[in-house]
Amino acid sequence: MIRVQLPYHLRNLAGVGSEVLIEVEGPVTIRSVLDAVEARYPVLRGTIRDQVTFERRPFLRFFACEQDLSHDAVDDELPEAVRKGSEPLIVLGAIAGG
Repeated sequence: MIRVQLPYHLRNLAGVGSEVLIEVEGPVTIRSVLDAVEARYPVLRGTIRDQVTFERRPFLRFFACEQDLSHDAVDDELPEAVRKGSEPLIVLGAIAGG
């Protein structure tokens, strides 16, 4: 099982706790994890990534194993600790302002 931590506003929208468990078939990538999250929680479609371009939404970032994965290719395999379930993939709301 893959652990995914969602930001507060998306947890509220989906009606879940801070972390969801997702089963992923095949390679564990950002794309496959988000596909599984959106399949299990359809209300989240379009909130994490654009549904036409599949680009990450502005002000959302992806982290795992203390690394920013936001600009990595979405089809790169996630770190082993995420694939084994010992570390979560974190979807984090970025902070902006001046």
